[in-house]
Amino acid sequence: MENKTVEIRNLAIGYRNKKQEKRIACNLHSTIYNGELTCLLGANGIGKSTLLRTLSGLQPKLSGEIFISGKEIDSYSCKELSRIIGVVLTEKIDIRDMSVIELICLGRSPYTGFWGNLDKKDEAIVKKAISLVKIDNLTYRPVHTLSDGERQKVMIAKVLAQETPVIYLDEPTAFLDFPSKVEIIRILHRLSRQTDKIIFLSTHDLDLALQMADKLWLMGKGKEITVGSPQELAANGDIEKFFQGDGIVFDSTTNSFRIIKPQ
Repeated sequence: MENKTVEIRNLAIGYRNKKQEKRIACNLHSTIYNGELTCLLGANGIGKSTLLRTLSGLQPKLSGEIFISGKEIDSYSCKELSRIIGVVLTEKIDIRDMSVIELICLGRSPYTGFWGNLDKKDEAIVKKAISLVKIDNLTYRPVHTLSDGERQKVMIAKVLAQETPVIYLDEPTAFLDFPSKVEIIRILHRLSRQTDKIIFLSTHDLDLALQMADKLWLMGKGKEITVGSPQELAANGDIEKFFQGDGIVFDSTTNSFRIIKPQ
């Protein structure tokens, strides 16, 4: 039976300063479940990254409620949130003179305090994270020598070492070639099962999301969110309506899009 992990109620997201408030989306209601891979889809500039930052507590919500494990997000301290939510952002990291294992060990910082000294338990958790992502061969490589795909796997291992029940990823397949995109999505799908965590990511890789996600969040131009499995959303026509455009046809038999070549 599914257990609620993250629930949003009447959520409004956007930006506020002393003079004005800009609402990007409002009246958002939905639930994310543990043990599932959930993908957030939408056009550029629609507000996916803003929603992700708001759900993670990195950006304040304008109104509404976000419940994590039955507790409203504003009730958590920063230290508590660091042990509940792990985040992998889009930006490429540029780190010199640091090995892969040293970077992954930083995932233990919510538990190790100011000096960051790891005990045997911390070391075992880091070793398990490396094993889960299957990057033992990268352990002592300098971070700056990694490919984009390898670096993304290291960042996933780092967030696993943080041991949070919730993991958010903002465009984890950006900058990657197609085989690396597939590998990253397959890793995240497997981890959602092996760890029973909630894994929620934004992506523009529509075909991969349709094939690998358990649930899709479609963020539309009206800023509403439509939620369902890829099969449900394909069957009721939501995906076709959501991504309709000139020269694009959705094939419900294969759950994929086709491009119509101009005559």
